[in-house]
Amino acid sequence: MEFLGTTQVASYCGTRKSCLFPDPAPTSTTKDTYQSYYLPGYRHLSSWRPSLLHRVVSVLPSSAEQFSPTGRPPTVLPTLRSALHSRYSTRDWHHANMVQLKGSEASRYWAGRLNTDSLRLMQDKDQLTHQMQEDSRRNLGERISNIDFWRSELAYELECLLKETQALETAKKRLECAIGEMQGPLKTALECLYYREKRKEIDLVHDDVEKNLMKEVDIYKDCQEILAKLAQRISHQLGINRDAQHALEQDLSDKNSAHFIDVKCFNLRNTSDSINFYHGVEKADGTVSVPATWAIFSEDNVRCSQHARANSVKLREDTEVALESTSEELWNQFVSTNLAFNYRIAEVADAKNKLQAQLAKVLQEIFQTEDTIMLLERSIMAKEYPLKVAQTRLEGRTRRPNIELCRDAPQFQLVTEVHTIDDTLQTLKKLLQEARDTLQMLLHNKSKLEHDISVKANSFFIDKKCMEMRKTFPCTPRLIGYT
Repeated sequence: MEFLGTTQVASYCGTRKSCLFPDPAPTSTTKDTYQSYYLPGYRHLSSWRPSLLHRVVSVLPSSAEQFSPTGRPPTVLPTLRSALHSRYSTRDWHHANMVQLKGSEASRYWAGRLNTDSLRLMQDKDQLTHQMQEDSRRNLGERISNIDFWRSELAYELECLLKETQALETAKKRLECAIGEMQGPLKTALECLYYREKRKEIDLVHDDVEKNLMKEVDIYKDCQEILAKLAQRISHQLGINRDAQHALEQDLSDKNSAHFIDVKCFNLRNTSDSINFYHGVEKADGTVSVPATWAIFSEDNVRCSQHARANSVKLREDTEVALESTSEELWNQFVSTNLAFNYRIAEVADAKNKLQAQLAKVLQEIFQTEDTIMLLERSIMAKEYPLKVAQTRLEGRTRRPNIELCRDAPQFQLVTEVHTIDDTLQTLKKLLQEARDTLQMLLHNKSKLEHDISVKANSFFIDKKCMEMRKTFPCTPRLIGYT
């Protein structure tokens, strides 16, 4: 049977001991029964655990008889002494308090250091994260600025290229119009050659008029060939311009898409709704260029477009020179042929004057009247363009905005110019009608004299007919492609 307050391993369960033997000093059982556990950073902290067992010094039975010679029973029962020896000592109590306090102090110290380090680490990481985010945002802003720069360069170059392409197409149309305008005078020159074959007898001569007509036909054909080749070159250059335009438009479209994406990324904040986790996206690298090659790509597109524009400008200049030169050459030859015609007509008229003075005078008046009519028609045609210019200027100045719509000196001058040119045209047209009436009267008198001079009249009629056909020669603006 066990007593309360004792353990099964108490000393009374073993060999009986003498109550007179002094109590042995308690020995620490901490290191024997419990392995200390050190927390991280708690190297000097000794764990403490109260003793559950104690050691009892064994005493031989002969020793018990030595201390109790009389054989009387001890005053304190052995079981009670055993229970008293199972209590903690004062040293254990102080040691336990000391260990507990040191352990608590160490725990608080390391907990304080951990909290401080954690707060400092969190602040450092927060600052680093914020700085990295600001750096990324600044880099995105710089990238957007670079994209804006190249967008403006590409847009400007594309606009210039479109204008140049349009101007080149206009030059091509001018060439085609000029080639078309040459068909009429060429056909007239050929008809004049064929028609002059109807001259009779001695008047069927190879004169200067025929030579100039043949030369005129050759010049027309040569000019048409030159302009046609130039038009082919322009068509080829237009294809190059369209390729450069496509490259610029594609690059500009890509720049616009990249600008939209980077602006969207630039405007993202930590509070944005569209942000999400994309695990592993930083490991996927789908880039195909670096900033150097990216800039070189756009620079090459711009340089290619500039080269195409330079070639287009050169072609347009060549076109302008070709049109001006051909127009001048054709006009000089036309005038030379007309002069030859007039000279030949004068010769026929002189011959007819020798045959009949009166008929010669009539014919001379006819020639002079025709020249007057031609000059009047040319003068009227020459006045139409200044009138168009003045009226166009007036019409253009009516679109001046707001207070700029001023009745200034140019306005008065333009109005006066329009009225003056209009009066001049009315006077010239009236004079032209009178000249035509006079010509009709002279032709009526001439018809009465043609019976006597049939051969000369036939030659004169042929040349006169050629001159009438040649009055349809196009003006200079039409020859250089302006319709």
